[in-house]
Amino acid sequence: MSGNVSRVGTWPGATTTVVGVIGDPVAHSWSPLLHNTAFASMGLDWVSLAFHVSRESLGDALAGFRALGLAGLSVTMPHKTTVAAIVDERSPVAETLGAVNCVYRRGASLVGDNTDGEGFLAAVRRGVGFDPLGRRCMVVGAGGAARAVILALAQAGAAELVVVNRTPERAASAAALAGSTGRVGEPSEAADMALVVDATPSGMAGAPGSGPPLVDAALLGPGHVAVDLVYHPLATPWLEAARTRGATVMGGLGMLVHQAAAQIERWVGVGPPLEALWSAAARAAKLPPESGTASG
Repeated sequence: MSGNVSRVGTWPGATTTVVGVIGDPVAHSWSPLLHNTAFASMGLDWVSLAFHVSRESLGDALAGFRALGLAGLSVTMPHKTTVAAIVDERSPVAETLGAVNCVYRRGASLVGDNTDGEGFLAAVRRGVGFDPLGRRCMVVGAGGAARAVILALAQAGAAELVVVNRTPERAASAAALAGSTGRVGEPSEAADMALVVDATPSGMAGAPGSGPPLVDAALLGPGHVAVDLVYHPLATPWLEAARTRGATVMGGLGMLVHQAAAQIERWVGVGPPLEALWSAAARAAKLPPESGTASG
């Protein structure tokens, strides 16, 4: 590592520390952009690269991680569950979720962690000033992102976690992550919640056939915080509808930035400058740079 790294000419070179993001597909990932922005801002001779890895090649990929001396991995879909079973150790959060989005080294061991929930909490606190302590919260969905958010909200002291999903069995499994504060609920209960999080792909660009949102935005208004974990588009139709009814809203870009920052901290040992990551994300999303501080 160096405090003055020139990213021209022979960079990256033989002394450059390498991290990567693995997924299938992976070309869409903004992780290398965020990681490399952080490394440049911190003056580190590090580089982040995207690697397309099929499910069948995950074992070989982790073996290559060891052999090549990579410092860290960011793991995106659909590999989070499989990587959790391959790593040597798992953090308590990754163990509970059974999913890993970040791998780092601890001596000779590869440790799997999950920064999604941590990133979500940091995003809602920074973006809209929401503290879940003692608040009633609803999470729509029961997939990996939803489960991470449910666990994080429960650990942050939410008074109640209501899970809504089209499949009741999956909703019950996700709600169980919150212990005694978690339960399966109905979409109509959104009106009584302080926070409603849509953790489904219903508003995602390029995701046809996912169906309409389970929670009607007409149930929301002043006093509600509505969060959609989708960040493409930056504001889904559901989020815009909630905004027009007076709800405080936040898209998924904040969670993306903050979970990436947490990964970098695991690898480097110190957190990156968040403003630099926000500026990079804003440029990629074609937003004003200050947007991160206002809306997450």
